[in-house]
Amino acid sequence: MVSVSDGKSRPQPMRLHLSMEVLKLQKEAASPVNHNCNSRQSPVDARVRQAADAERIVKVVRQKVGGLGLSIKGGAEHKLPILISRIFKDQAADQTGELFVGDAIVKVNGEYITRCNHDDAVNILRNAGDIVMLTVKHYRAATPFLQKSLQREEHHLDNDGARQLRAEDGWRSPCNSRPGSGSGSGSHSPAPTAPRRWVDIITVPLMMAYVTRYIFGTDKLRPNSFEVRGLNGVSTGIIHCDDAAILSQWLKYITDNIVGLTNLQMKLYNRNFTAAERIEYMGWVNEGILNNNQPWQNYKPRFLTLKGTDVLLFDSPPLNIMDWLKCSLVFKVYQTMFRVIKDSENVDERQHCFLIQTSGHESRYLSVETRQELLRIENAWHCSVCAAVMKLGSKTFTVTTSNGKTAGLTLDWNMGFALYDTEGKAYSWKYKFSQLKGSSDDGKCKLKLHFQDNETRMIETKELETANLQSLLFCMHAFLTAKVASVDPAFLSSKTP
Repeated sequence: MVSVSDGKSRPQPMRLHLSMEVLKLQKEAASPVNHNCNSRQSPVDARVRQAADAERIVKVVRQKVGGLGLSIKGGAEHKLPILISRIFKDQAADQTGELFVGDAIVKVNGEYITRCNHDDAVNILRNAGDIVMLTVKHYRAATPFLQKSLQREEHHLDNDGARQLRAEDGWRSPCNSRPGSGSGSGSHSPAPTAPRRWVDIITVPLMMAYVTRYIFGTDKLRPNSFEVRGLNGVSTGIIHCDDAAILSQWLKYITDNIVGLTNLQMKLYNRNFTAAERIEYMGWVNEGILNNNQPWQNYKPRFLTLKGTDVLLFDSPPLNIMDWLKCSLVFKVYQTMFRVIKDSENVDERQHCFLIQTSGHESRYLSVETRQELLRIENAWHCSVCAAVMKLGSKTFTVTTSNGKTAGLTLDWNMGFALYDTEGKAYSWKYKFSQLKGSSDDGKCKLKLHFQDNETRMIETKELETANLQSLLFCMHAFLTAKVASVDPAFLSSKTP
């Protein structure tokens, strides 16, 4: 139970209902009294009938004896969906209270099975793990078809995935266990009172959703409150919790689901990209927007992605492959610096901030909601840099040497630093990345590189000038980062949250 408001009016009591893919706000309402006895063969209550055409997410915990506790029929070879044909009493599916005969299984753990034949569906359910998330949609027209074949062989999934004939098992019927319900009792039960039920008021899809504790667009934290905004623009409003501990739990549960769903979507996208173009990270950040040269007080949500060699900032998440081509803010990760902002450097009350600095562009000041998310981005950034550098192989910058000659300074994954004399058409010098002991620059165009000679152990300084100093420095940092990671793989794993 929480309180929900629009940020202006008085909060109203509501219930939060979290599932794998959606967050629902529910209000309590009276249900009409139903004097008829209905079995669990189909969703007959008013709430489910209203949502009969909608997909539902149901969590089923596999049992050691009985497995998922359901039977299936149909399949692509029969031009039918995968239909739940039987639910066994007191077993896993029955205990959810949310699965019914006539439900079509659309997804298993987020993966579509609508085009699977029957045997493939059996194998997918068999190997789905101990906790199975079923996305189902009820088809009333299928129920008569299923009831006609009750005497036929049923495919019941036990814990080993074996198919067992269980025609003698029935479905739970609430009326069978109600005291005084026998037809010859002759007694009159008191008139039932109207039961209470929870009605969905707002449903927010969690795929690529956004959670924030800040007053939207500002650096001001709401006390013990948060808001969830869906990809489709639906918002929960301001959710108020009783204390910080409850707030922390809700934020963790909701964020974990969002991250899990976003990672699943990332994997689906990556099926369409080559290994060199794979997505390493995607998620919401907030960008500080300058307001009349005043310190940042306005923040705009951005969807940050690290894909192949690119850093992309979207106004809204890409929903299909073509959307990836429409991003207006694209930078090369090997020519961009990522820097976590220390608490003492924060420009306002926003926490967990970082800078993205790209040659030729203004620095971008960004923030995320939690330290865990900041560490996740930092780790993904290092992985993206390493992959981008190894794909790039080498990068050459035009420089001028101390004697005024034009040359090409090459950063090469295998060779290291190399200065190529364009007039003499030969390398003037070469050093391994490990030989670089330091560097300095004037912030404009001049650069000094300090190398250690492997034989004499003396430090040799090379002075260069370039019109692309910042780009060269950022690229040099990327190559060095990648080299450290390749020599010490623990460098990347140490960055994980």
